[in-house]
Amino acid sequence: MNFGSLFDNTTGGVPTGLTYGNHTTAIPGGAMSTLFSPPINTKSVYSSSNLSLALEQPEMRNNNGAGGGDVFDGSGNNNKRSREEEYESRSGSDNVEGISGEDQDAADDNKPPKKKRYHRHTPQQIQELESMFKECPHPDEKQRLELSKRLCLETRQVKFWFQNRRTQMKTQIERHENALLRQENDKLRAENMSIREAMRNPTCNICGGPAMLGDVSIEEHHLRIENARLKDELDRVCNLTGKFLGHHHNNHHTSSLELAVGNNNGVNFAFPPDYGLHQGTVINGIDQRSVLLEMALTAMDELVKLAQSDEPLWVKSLDGERDELNHEEYMRTFSSNKPNGLVTEASRTSGMVIINSLALVETLMDSDRWTEMFPCNVARCTTTDVISGGMAGTRNGALQLMNAELQVLSPLVPVRNVNFLRFCKQHAEGVWAVVDVSIDTVRENSGTVIIRRLPSGCVVQDMSNGYSKVTWVEHAEYDENQIHHLYRPLIRSGLGFGSQRWVATLQRQCEGLAILMSSSVTSHDDTSISPGGRKSMLKLAQRMTVNFCSGISAPSVHNWSKLTVGNVDPDVRIMTRKSVDDPSEAPGIVLSAATSVWLPASPQRLFDFLRNERMRCEWDILSNGGTMQEMAHIAKGQDQGNSVSLLRSNPMNTNQSSMLILQETCIDASGALVVYAPVDIPAMHVVMNGGDSSYVALLPSGFAILPDGGFEGGSGDGEQRPVGGGSLLTVAFQILVNNLPTAKLTVESVETVNNLISCTVQKIRAALQCRS
Repeated sequence: MNFGSLFDNTTGGVPTGLTYGNHTTAIPGGAMSTLFSPPINTKSVYSSSNLSLALEQPEMRNNNGAGGGDVFDGSGNNNKRSREEEYESRSGSDNVEGISGEDQDAADDNKPPKKKRYHRHTPQQIQELESMFKECPHPDEKQRLELSKRLCLETRQVKFWFQNRRTQMKTQIERHENALLRQENDKLRAENMSIREAMRNPTCNICGGPAMLGDVSIEEHHLRIENARLKDELDRVCNLTGKFLGHHHNNHHTSSLELAVGNNNGVNFAFPPDYGLHQGTVINGIDQRSVLLEMALTAMDELVKLAQSDEPLWVKSLDGERDELNHEEYMRTFSSNKPNGLVTEASRTSGMVIINSLALVETLMDSDRWTEMFPCNVARCTTTDVISGGMAGTRNGALQLMNAELQVLSPLVPVRNVNFLRFCKQHAEGVWAVVDVSIDTVRENSGTVIIRRLPSGCVVQDMSNGYSKVTWVEHAEYDENQIHHLYRPLIRSGLGFGSQRWVATLQRQCEGLAILMSSSVTSHDDTSISPGGRKSMLKLAQRMTVNFCSGISAPSVHNWSKLTVGNVDPDVRIMTRKSVDDPSEAPGIVLSAATSVWLPASPQRLFDFLRNERMRCEWDILSNGGTMQEMAHIAKGQDQGNSVSLLRSNPMNTNQSSMLILQETCIDASGALVVYAPVDIPAMHVVMNGGDSSYVALLPSGFAILPDGGFEGGSGDGEQRPVGGGSLLTVAFQILVNNLPTAKLTVESVETVNNLISCTVQKIRAALQCRS
C-alpha cells in the first residue's frame, strides 16, 4: 500500500510520548458473534407487574414442553435414572441415538420397539463440548449447528448433550448443598444432645454435688441462649441463601454458611473471611457474609422498582431527555433518610443500544472491559474481591466487590473514589439487571470529598431486532463543597455523573464497534486505508483519548504530581510526571495543564467550530497560522462528528516543516470531545498499513465540552446570559518540556504552558464573538 501522496514534501514530525496499554478494543464478551447475535424475542419485562427477584434455575423441557430435572433422551419422554453411578460416569457426554417421539408414533405398532443405542463421544468431542458449555450453557440454534458441524455430530445430539449437562450441573450443586446442610444440622443436633444430657444430671457450681430439681447452672443457661441464637441466625441465613440461589430449603435443613460449591465450571460461592467492611464490629463471619448478601439483594430490589416505576416517583426533566427523582416520594417508598449536609443527584434514562444483554452483562462485570467501554466516565477500576462468580457458568448471581474512580472531564470536579458491591441477576429469558451500591454508609474520598452511591445500575432487555432496551438509574449523595460553582448545577442535574451520560456513551461506543466490525465502508471513509490500517489507527486514537482524560482528572493509576505555582490562575491545574524506560514514550518530563471556562455558546456550535480543520488556524498556535487538510477519515458513528481523522498542516512559511496531527472527535447527548496529538510521520506510515500502533508516542491535547446544566453565566461587563444556553469548556495540554527525566522543572516552563492555555481560550472567545 502506497501513502506517497500523504507524506510528500514533509520533513518530520514531533516525537512525543505516552502509552495506554495492550488492550485492542472494548468488545464485550470477547467475541463479536455474541455481541451481534439476534437475541431471543421475549415478552417485555416492563409489562409485568410481578417481576420475580428469584434466580431462575436451569430447566430442561421435553418434546411435550414439560419441565424437570431428568435426562432428556430424545424419545419424547423423561428418562429418570435412579443410579447416580451411571449418571456420573457419562459426565453429560453420552447422547441417545434412539428414534424420536414422532418417529415412534409413525412406526408400525406390531413391530417390537428398537433398543436404544447410546453413542459415547470421543474425548476430543467432549473437550469441545465442555469448553463451549463453560462459555455458553444455553447455546442457540445457530451455535448448536456450528458446533455439530465442527464435531461431526447431529444437531440433536448436541442439543441433548447440553440439556443433560445442565441437569447434571444442577444435580451436583444441589447434592453438595444438601451434604453441607446435613453437616450443619448434625452439629446443632449434637449440641442439643449435650445440653439435654447436662440438664439430666445438673450439678451445683458451689459444692459440686447434685443440684436441686429445676436448678440449672448459669453456664448451661447461657448455652441454651446461645443455641437458640444460633438456630435463629441459621434460619435467617438459610432463607437469605435460598433467595440468593433462587430456591427455598426446608426449615429442618440449615443452610451452608460457606456456600462452597467447589470448582464446578466456574461456579464458586466460597466466601473469604473478611471483606474490609467499614460498618462496625461483627460478631462472627456469619454476620459479615449475610450483610453482603442482604445488601446486594436489597439493592437489586430497589433498582428494579426504580426502573419500573413512573410518577409520582419519577418526573420528566425540563428537556425531556431523562427522568428526575421525586426525593420526598423516594424517602416515603424506601424509608430512606438523607444525611445532613449532602446533596442528592438521581436520574433515569432509557435507550436502545446495539448490543445483546449477555454481552453487556459480561462488559459490566469485567472491570477492564467496563473501563474501556466508558473511558470518559471511568478513570480507573479494579475488582477487589469476587464473592460469587455466578451460577452454572453464567453471570447469574455474580457478586463482587469493586473500587472505581468516576470522573467528569474538568479539573474543577474532583474524582469520585467509591467502594461498592456489584450484583448481577437474570430475571427472565433475555432480561438482566446489574446493580451497584456503596458498602460504606458514607465514604470520605481522599480526605476531600464525601460520596455515597445508592442503588444504581441498569436493567437490560433483549429486543427482536438485535438491539437491547437499557434502562439506567444513577443515584448518589455527595458533598459539593469541593466542586467549583461552575459545575454545581451540572452535577446536581445529573448531567455530570448521571444516567444520560452512561446511556449516551454506551450507545455511541456500541455503534462504533458495529461499524468497525462491518465490512461495508461509509461514504465519509477514506477507502485507501486497509481494514488492518483502520483497526490500528482506531486503537491508537483510543489510547490517545484515554491519556487525554487522565491528564485532566489525574486518577491514581497515572503518576501525576500536582504543582502549586503562585503566578498561575487558581482555576488552572498544573501537573507533571516523568517518563523513564518506556519504549512507547519519549523520555523526559511531561507537563499537563488544564482549566475550565463557561462560554455563551451551545455545545453543538462549539464542537463544530473546534473540529473544523479549516477553522483550526483561528485558535491552534501550533498551526503557525496555516490551514489544515484532512488526509484520512474513519467514521465511528452515523453522526459525522464521531470520527478519527489524520490532518496535515500547510504552513504559510515555506521554511517551516509540515506535521501530521491525529484527531478524534465524538459527540452525544451528554457532551462532546475533541482530542488531538502531533504524530511522527514514519510511525503513522506503519500504522496506516496495519502495523502495531503501541510504539507510537503520543502527547494528547484537546477539549471537553459539556452543557452548563443551568449555570447563570455572566460576562465581564455584568451582562447576564440565558440560563442553560451555554457550555462548559475544558482546555487541556500535555507537553514534553525536557528530554531528560532527571532535569528540574523550571518556572519558565510552567508559565509557558499557562500562557498557552490562556491564549487559546482568548482566541476561541474572539472567534465565537464571546465577550470575555
